[in-house]
Amino acid sequence: METIGIFYGSTYGMTERSARQIQENFGKENAQLFNLKDATIDDMKKFKNLIFGTSAWGIGEMQDEWEMAIDSLSNINFEGKKVALFGLGDQKEYPESFVDGLGTLYCRLPDKSCVVGFWPVDGYDYYFSLADKDGKFVGLVLDDHNQEEFSKQRISDWVKQLKEEFI
Repeated sequence: METIGIFYGSTYGMTERSARQIQENFGKENAQLFNLKDATIDDMKKFKNLIFGTSAWGIGEMQDEWEMAIDSLSNINFEGKKVALFGLGDQKEYPESFVDGLGTLYCRLPDKSCVVGFWPVDGYDYYFSLADKDGKFVGLVLDDHNQEEFSKQRISDWVKQLKEEFI
């Protein structure tokens, strides 16, 4: 498997922590981490396999660095690439917009045909989510506010899934 580029935006460190756990599950030699505030589109172009991570802010906004970088994704040719997404949210505080930042990231990707890593909605309690497409989340969903005890296993299971889908 080719090296994976993991790009995340993290304001308070929760998304960064999750990105690091994903990297550890792939093995540090197999995945490189990039904080969006220090990364460029050219950094993203280097990878065949990409992982984008965001948290949700307010009622459905993406994390600030993603808001600033999202339009630049149109400068990447996604042909031959695979992109997996993960998002953090709070299903109790924001059940009507749970992980909408993840859904917004997906919606604004210029090429959705390259997206892999869809995740089951089972085990979450929310009213509505932009990240819920046809009964599956568009990527891994983590709720470290209310279900932190599941995050480690969810990351492990998702990385196993991606190891097959990235091939």
